[in-house]
Amino acid sequence: MLRTKIVCTLGPASSAPDTVLAMVRGGMDMARINMSHGSHEEHRAAIEAVRRASGAVDRPVAVLVDLAGPKIRVGDLPEPVELAVGDTVVMAPEASARSGELPTTYAALAEEIEAGQAVLLDDGLLELRCVGTDGDRTRLEVVRGGTLKSRKGINLPAANVRAPSLTEKDLDDLDFALECGVEYIGLSFVRSPADVTDLKERVDKRALVVAKIEKVQALQAIEEILPETDAVMVARGDLGVELPFERVPLAQKRIVQLANYHGRPVITATQMLESMIEHPRPTRAEASDVANAILDGTDAVMLSGETAAGAYPLQALDALVRIAREIERSGVLEHGPRYITRLGPRARGGATAREHAVAVATVDAVRQVEAPAILVITRSGFTARLVTSYRPPVPVYVVTTDAETYLQLTAVWGVHPVLASAERVTYDALMAVGRQAILNDGVGDPGASVPVTSGYPFHTSGTTNTMRLERL
Repeated sequence: MLRTKIVCTLGPASSAPDTVLAMVRGGMDMARINMSHGSHEEHRAAIEAVRRASGAVDRPVAVLVDLAGPKIRVGDLPEPVELAVGDTVVMAPEASARSGELPTTYAALAEEIEAGQAVLLDDGLLELRCVGTDGDRTRLEVVRGGTLKSRKGINLPAANVRAPSLTEKDLDDLDFALECGVEYIGLSFVRSPADVTDLKERVDKRALVVAKIEKVQALQAIEEILPETDAVMVARGDLGVELPFERVPLAQKRIVQLANYHGRPVITATQMLESMIEHPRPTRAEASDVANAILDGTDAVMLSGETAAGAYPLQALDALVRIAREIERSGVLEHGPRYITRLGPRARGGATAREHAVAVATVDAVRQVEAPAILVITRSGFTARLVTSYRPPVPVYVVTTDAETYLQLTAVWGVHPVLASAERVTYDALMAVGRQAILNDGVGDPGASVPVTSGYPFHTSGTTNTMRLERL
């Protein structure tokens, strides 16, 4: 039973019902739907395939709809443009670009960029530097040249981009996602806590929000963003363009560490097994990358193009599972993530001091009584996320009567969700359901002690206040 969760992006290579079924059987805990590609009809069919496969295997699988966000791009070019080092080019709004100018989908570029700031094209493969503006035109000098094609992405790491975090397309996609009843909504290009709170108000508790950390501004405001979001994603694609590449590894570790300390699930994503888009085996460096993300304390690891459009989606999933299993059974995670600096209990956020105290006592009790598992009773999943943020060395069985929470918990490290009937919402009844689940899985023997953590009164979010030792 893996504690690390597996997220797979669905796409042309993996949306067929039989492939989705094989992925659920192979260990996929969350299916990601990337709204940057495909139609609503295609996405609806993929979501329905996930629901059917989950039912067939009798294992909960969540769905994450990833909004495209305000991606700035080069406009349509009549033909590819060769940019040579030292050349000066002009970038203009797509609607008014003249022959010989580079069109951009972002009309406000000249208003928001300053002389000396970098403009990165095509995932940073090409680099230009602003030398001045004239009205809505931006003059740029080529620093790192190459061939520029239509619709390539533009990154502005130093500019204060004021585009709204949600585009008209995003709002339409959001309505679609909520109509489909998905469990998570991914917010791209987050820059401030206000971006997250705006989306959460629109979602209105119908799903959990994942803040994607891929902008320099988001990294700078990470400690303000974490209390507002439900989960975060280390989106290393654009983050690796916005930042110098040598800074990405430590940025990843910092995001994961702070997410752990705020009790927020964290997904590490992008290029984890990139070579498997074309090859049936990962490189050694990719295996080490996945392993190090798990050692850092990530809740989940994610496949993007590997499963969405690659030639070997099932092999990529299997490779990810094998790497995670090897790290977990080695025992190196027994006392939690090993390679991050300890901030200390006072640095933890995301809950009250009393709630953290109960979580600490729960994990300490596991080691004191050699418990085979932890049992958590929760409605919203808050207690479960808090307890697992301390990375206990045993499985965490989480009993809830809420079907939505049951699915949302599939993205949380170490958790095994258990759905109970809402007819008898009492401590004894819910504990009995959890006890039976632990025994059925053969995790513990009858008579073994397990810590049971809950909040009282039941069905009141944010009341984690009780830890008791019970016997299986």
